[in-house]
Amino acid sequence: MNSVSTSTHRTIALLGAAGSGKTTLAEALLFRAGAIPRVGSVEQGTTVCDYEPEEIARGTTLGLSLAYVTWPHADGECEITLADTPGRADFVGAVDTALSVADVALIVVSAVDGVTAGTRFAWSAAGAAGVPRIVVITQEDKARADFHRVLGELRRVFGDHLWPLELPLGEEAEFHGIADVLSEQALVYDESGQHRDGPVPPEAEAEEHRMHLEVTEEIVSHDDEQLEAYLEGREPSAADLERTFAKEVATGEAVPVVVCSGLTGTGVDRVADLVCELSPSALEGEARIVIGDDAGKELGVAPNPDGEALVHVFRTVADPFVGQVSMLKVLSGVLRPSDRLRNATTGADERIHGLFRLRGAEHLPADALRAGDVGAVAKLTGSPTGSLLWSRQNGVARPAPLPKRAAVFAVSLAPASQSDDEKMSTALSRLVAEDPTLVIDRARDQTILRGLGDTHVAVAVERLARVFGVHVNTGPAPVAYRETIAGSADVEGKLKKQSGGHGQFAVVQLRVSPLSPGEGFEFVDKVVGGSVPRTYIPAVEKGARDALAAGGPQGHPVVDVRVELYDGKSHSVDSSEMAFRTAASMGVKAALAEAGTVVLEPVSIVTVTVPTELQGTVLTDLSGRRGRVSATETADDGRARVVASVPEAELARYVLDLRSMTGGQAELTITPDRYAKAPSGPK
Repeated sequence: MNSVSTSTHRTIALLGAAGSGKTTLAEALLFRAGAIPRVGSVEQGTTVCDYEPEEIARGTTLGLSLAYVTWPHADGECEITLADTPGRADFVGAVDTALSVADVALIVVSAVDGVTAGTRFAWSAAGAAGVPRIVVITQEDKARADFHRVLGELRRVFGDHLWPLELPLGEEAEFHGIADVLSEQALVYDESGQHRDGPVPPEAEAEEHRMHLEVTEEIVSHDDEQLEAYLEGREPSAADLERTFAKEVATGEAVPVVVCSGLTGTGVDRVADLVCELSPSALEGEARIVIGDDAGKELGVAPNPDGEALVHVFRTVADPFVGQVSMLKVLSGVLRPSDRLRNATTGADERIHGLFRLRGAEHLPADALRAGDVGAVAKLTGSPTGSLLWSRQNGVARPAPLPKRAAVFAVSLAPASQSDDEKMSTALSRLVAEDPTLVIDRARDQTILRGLGDTHVAVAVERLARVFGVHVNTGPAPVAYRETIAGSADVEGKLKKQSGGHGQFAVVQLRVSPLSPGEGFEFVDKVVGGSVPRTYIPAVEKGARDALAAGGPQGHPVVDVRVELYDGKSHSVDSSEMAFRTAASMGVKAALAEAGTVVLEPVSIVTVTVPTELQGTVLTDLSGRRGRVSATETADDGRARVVASVPEAELARYVLDLRSMTGGQAELTITPDRYAKAPSGPK
């Protein structure tokens, strides 16, 4: 199917807790729109959006997936790109990415589970990104579904500006229709997901009418003309009320709440209708970009189809068939195949090959993408995630930065074979280009992979093998201990070798002493009289650095040391830079052995946000990890926030233990802070 989009396009981010029904809702919307012939199942691994093997094996969404669909609408065809996101805390980077291009966020809430930690995160993430919100209560057909309880929770947690536009007719297995609050009509569904209109049943009529009056009065209060007519007894039509309400939705003044079942299809068509009627189109907002190097200047970009071409590459994915696929949003102008653009972030020149929309793993060819559209292109080799492609031939620019998500879990990686070793560095670079929330560190002779949780890291390792053909063995990430000298020592470093011809000769007199924590390394030249020629002084400093980096008596790199060179000897023939470098290294090692060293351990600032009733549990656990609490405070949403300094050695599995002890209700950040003296014992 070829398509050229219009201004009715909307990118819809599906957000919510794991298991709330996001992927099932996306599947139902695709089926109801006629985009797929049958409804897939998450349990059977047959949905459009969860198509990666790692997702199918785990039965859950692990990454951002796009699904393009068209929906018939009174004002013409409404084009929608669904952005299905994971609900697990390990994969919040995908949520941030989706919100960076979304026109509206559908906050999906289970009618059984209600407001959870995942719901809170989705709500706050959309708010921080400035994206309007619509709440969809799903799974209304399940046992223990309770729409009114969940609506009460939503309004209590997020505010009374959440307004139900629908009420369920029946509940649990009896859920068979909805009462439209604005039109005061009932929509009764059959087994195929089709509905017929009719009057609201008597048992729901009083509640529906009361809600109709409340919502109508809220809407007309924002429009002087409608308010005047309403006070005169002339109530605006449902269509007029929706148009006014849409303005409140766009500004965040109001959040509509609707109800459906993705499994039975009841109410799904109304979700699509209201998305098209109430959410702003892609041409009604503006994107934020940063102009210039480093800090730069943030500017807004209006989505002008007639403007210069400006394209945001928001995600790259390695595809085993077509190579790299770049997901992109056109911020301005029109993008066509064969266009040549410059990457204003990296400086690379790119030629646009075939354009397409994505519907899960399916590629739908597109003749062009216009301002506000989301699509994809293959083989942009010089444009990693977070790039801007521009028709301008000069200037530096990048998208506005995403929220920084600190890694909280790590493993060491060891290549399984020599062949894997040769490919590992390149493969890891490509893996991080796909998912910037992954971090690669190198600790001496080990490679460390850091992520947002154990599943995040495990999936990355699986993709490393499946997509890039690199197999690795994983182990615990080593703690980056350091040493510092315990006291001062005056030593001589002497190198004297004679084996025929030129020999090697250098003598240095060094005074090695500790610095204050965090000061690193200081080299001081106190030589007088030329006992060490000036040309060899830099070699002495290099030798001192070599010895510290090689490790102290306890096997760890040495930090916070001052090395003073105050005397020495040289030979006119046998001295050299290498001789003095070696002598200095020998002298520093001798000083460390003579004065002894103290082991230092890394300490991080740990911030945990939990419901207040779990604060005591968190504090007790942190105490058992040698944590020192520096603050306990109340967050803006009423939850407790605990800030503590905790040794890194105690944090290897902390994110997993914290999620277990809090039922997944905690938010965690871990920020490296400083080094402190470690307790005695083997390290």
